[in-house]
Amino acid sequence: MNSPLTPVLRSREISPFNLSRWFALVGLISISTIGIVCALLLSNFLTSRMLRHEGVMTMQFVQSLAQTEPTLIAYIKGEAASDPNELRLALRHIAAVPEALRANMYNRDRTVIWSTDKTLVGRRFGANPELDAALAGEVVVHPDEADDKHLRKEEHMALQKETDYFVEAYVPVRDGTDGPVIGVVELYKSPKALAEALRTSRWYIFVGSALSGLFLYLTLFSLSRRADAVIREQQVRIIDSETLAALGEMASAVAHGIRNPLASIRSSAELALDGRPEDARETAQDIINEADRLEVWLRELLTYACPISATTERVSLPALIEATINSFARDMEKRHISSRSSLAYDLPQAKGDAILLGQVLHSLFSNAVEAIETGGTIEISGRAVPETRRVELTIRDSGPGMDAEQLKHLFTPFYTTKARGLGVGLSLAKRIIDRLGGSIGISSIPGKGTAVCLSMSIA
Repeated sequence: MNSPLTPVLRSREISPFNLSRWFALVGLISISTIGIVCALLLSNFLTSRMLRHEGVMTMQFVQSLAQTEPTLIAYIKGEAASDPNELRLALRHIAAVPEALRANMYNRDRTVIWSTDKTLVGRRFGANPELDAALAGEVVVHPDEADDKHLRKEEHMALQKETDYFVEAYVPVRDGTDGPVIGVVELYKSPKALAEALRTSRWYIFVGSALSGLFLYLTLFSLSRRADAVIREQQVRIIDSETLAALGEMASAVAHGIRNPLASIRSSAELALDGRPEDARETAQDIINEADRLEVWLRELLTYACPISATTERVSLPALIEATINSFARDMEKRHISSRSSLAYDLPQAKGDAILLGQVLHSLFSNAVEAIETGGTIEISGRAVPETRRVELTIRDSGPGMDAEQLKHLFTPFYTTKARGLGVGLSLAKRIIDRLGGSIGISSIPGKGTAVCLSMSIA
């Protein structure tokens, strides 16, 4: 076992949470993402509304022209025009729509019956959802990129005039104000004013979103820095308060635990002075035992107060068990306590630290011996669990056991059910086992003893 002066390697310190640094990164990403998404949504909404307005204005123009020129209605229906000049004038009005690149007219059969591009007359194109929607009575308007030949529809290939931006509008033509749809007029327009307005509005939207996001980010960042400073200040105060409380609790536990051994040492020394010389050997042994008890407590306190190393090695559990039993042999003999070990002959080595695991076993044996007091048994068993690559070690005593309330506080520092103890043994054992990647479990039934199970990784 290690002495109180054995150095303990310090574990890697965990850096404190830096609220300002995390907000600088997470806040920037979050606010930027939200700003970009909102700007895109607003830009798309504004574009769709303005294009919708453009389409409605075009539909009103075509519908008013159809109502004032009856020959146009008859032409779309496929009837003979009563006045060809009037029909030519009406079609010329449609072709002369401002900024129009091309105009097509479809009947209910989806056939082009008239177009400013004569090569399209009489043709029927493939699937066209926009045309189908217009024949159902809807106004369909959407922008398109004329220079992206890969995205053009079949009828776009016939455009004679190239442009950077154009709008494709499908407007239904009704027989009367509220009559059925008899055809569709398709207009390709290059609305320079609309395009400029859309570009300007998008610029304002994205610039405004960027400035708003920057203002929000800087404001929240300043608040986060202030909050970080307050939190750090409060953490220092909390640590100071907890340190004082822990020192007071530790001092109380140490004073209470040392008082009994000191009284025994004093009594034994007085007996040695006043008694017969032949009795001095037994009193001297009592003094040694109490001094050893104090040494164990001080070692536990020193280990508990220091960070625990996470360095691991291959550890033979049977050897540690044998060494622990030998260290308690005299005390167990005096109390008439027997031990039985049923460790598997092929028990694999555990991954851990031999010194720290030896200290854990020493604490567990010490608890078992003190719980039995006299005339009992301590059983040690171990087995390998290949499916989880773990090795389990169980130490079971025949002591009085513990109730549920005692079990609940077992791992609380400085909590003890013994008259002679500091209450750091089990909490220290749990810290060590957790640090080494294992687990510890305790089960107990009043009047039937206690079992402690250690589970560790196989080396």
